[in-house]
Amino acid sequence: MENETLEHLEQAEHAEHAAHSGDSFASKVSVTIAILAVVAATVGSLETLETAGAISSKNSAVLLQSRASDQWAFFQSKSLKKNLYEVAALSAPQDKAQEFLNQAKRYDDEGKDIANTATKLEHESHEMLHIGEHHEHRHHVLTFGVTLLHVSIAIATISIIAKGKKWPWYMALLLALGGLGITATAYI
Repeated sequence: MENETLEHLEQAEHAEHAAHSGDSFASKVSVTIAILAVVAATVGSLETLETAGAISSKNSAVLLQSRASDQWAFFQSKSLKKNLYEVAALSAPQDKAQEFLNQAKRYDDEGKDIANTATKLEHESHEMLHIGEHHEHRHHVLTFGVTLLHVSIAIATISIIAKGKKWPWYMALLLALGGLGITATAYI
């Protein structure tokens, strides 16, 4: 991002030099370049924020899934203990069988609570993954939008270099509008 900022400052400096040349068209183009540089920097910052949001959300999804996996492992251990107590109850004398069945029921009840927690964590993980994918989609749209803005800056500069040719400036304005339109779709 630092390189993008320096690039925008360099473009603004070129625009300033052109503005001092006395040519009113060159001044218009210079102001256009300066405005486009600010807009491109802003969209670039939004792009960076969306990237960070995607990474953060997906990281949270992975952590939640890991916690869910831990809960499922804990559920398996409770289920195994429940099954062992049920088998023990079948082979135990009558006076011990009820004690083993009570233990099996306790592990079954605990297992149900653990399974509910694991399911809830999996659901939260899927939600965070969905949020991350949404941020990632925005990032891609903003990347395309800011690219068009950068290209429009370069093409607008051609108007100054070409000594007042207006068609590059008009082309730059069209590209800039396209870039802004695409950028807007990231949030619609």
